[in-house]
Amino acid sequence: MAISLRFTPPPPPISPSRRYNLPQTLNFFHSNQFPDLPSGFRQHSRRITPRALTEWREYEQAVKDKDLGRALRFLQEIPQPDGYSLDSQNDNPLKLLELQRDWEVLDTCLNADDMRLVAAAYAFLKDKGFLNQFAKYRSIVLEGPRDVTPTVLKSSTGLEVSKLSPKKWGLSTSSGVILAAFFAGLSFLVDQGVDLRPQLAVILGVSMVDSIFLGGSCLALISSLWPPYKRRILVHEAGHLLVAYLMGCPVRGVILDPIVAMQMGIQGQAGTQFWDENLQNELAEGRLTGVAFDRYCMVLFGGIAAEALVYGEAEGGENDENLFRSICLLLEPPLSVAQMSNQARWSVLQSYNLLKWHKHAHTAAVKALENGSCLSVVIRSIEEAMAANR
Repeated sequence: MAISLRFTPPPPPISPSRRYNLPQTLNFFHSNQFPDLPSGFRQHSRRITPRALTEWREYEQAVKDKDLGRALRFLQEIPQPDGYSLDSQNDNPLKLLELQRDWEVLDTCLNADDMRLVAAAYAFLKDKGFLNQFAKYRSIVLEGPRDVTPTVLKSSTGLEVSKLSPKKWGLSTSSGVILAAFFAGLSFLVDQGVDLRPQLAVILGVSMVDSIFLGGSCLALISSLWPPYKRRILVHEAGHLLVAYLMGCPVRGVILDPIVAMQMGIQGQAGTQFWDENLQNELAEGRLTGVAFDRYCMVLFGGIAAEALVYGEAEGGENDENLFRSICLLLEPPLSVAQMSNQARWSVLQSYNLLKWHKHAHTAAVKALENGSCLSVVIRSIEEAMAANR
């Protein structure tokens, strides 16, 4: 069931630091690979020896096994080319293959249990000049008023508040048309004397079992086969990913398969896993500053903002809203309804503007996800798009 935020007049600004009673550890959830190269070319350009080939095969095996710790240790021990940037062109094909190999360490992040190890992989690649746009907007907030009324939100985005709230099934334009067609067809069959009550009972029973025991994963899997709906999911998750990346939150992975999402404890059809080290440290210390909370909320509402930017309204994001509300209620003192509404509007506006400024990068991320690319390719497509549009 979707939860619509009650937007009321804005509250006073959130205090710089707020106590909380959250658990000390939280998982924040929110989906053309490089072609396989001949083994003779997949080698280190500076050390073409049998031992070097063996070492690189060990690295390849670590990537294949999704062993981030082993792959990262290998990269840290091998001398790397300095001064690399996506703007520079390198005529040495072996060195280009070598640089491509470094990116592959991101593909092992999804299986990593230690998020600090994921952060270390991002820090390593950033130090080597690969992730120039990572954490570019970590020092928020962006320009604009802190108190965001519905009028301010509409003047800034051109959208009504209702367009930025997740829709219940049957209330959005597309689902309304589908339901109308379904009932029209059902009425026609009944008029023809076709009794569908046994079939409907089975369908309702299966749907109830799926909803209670599988979190709706089966229905989500079927729905994701519809191309327009699948693309909307990609747009939503790319919004989470890009906002998290630009704000310096290491992305562990994007899950687009509803069954895999269910196995990983993610509610909904898909999810983006990200981590904020500052937020984690503050939780461990028993406090939560306004900056850390703002950054988390921006990433959380990045999917809704992306849908609004591309489609003019948001349909998904119910689980994002629910998580936001639960965090707000667990703060001490908890946020009031008015404060939650203002924080939600402010976060959506910030994410909307950030995605609008870098729409080309968001489009590149969506395309990479649509092609079934791995995380390293998605991140690289973001970097290349932003470098090309400076």
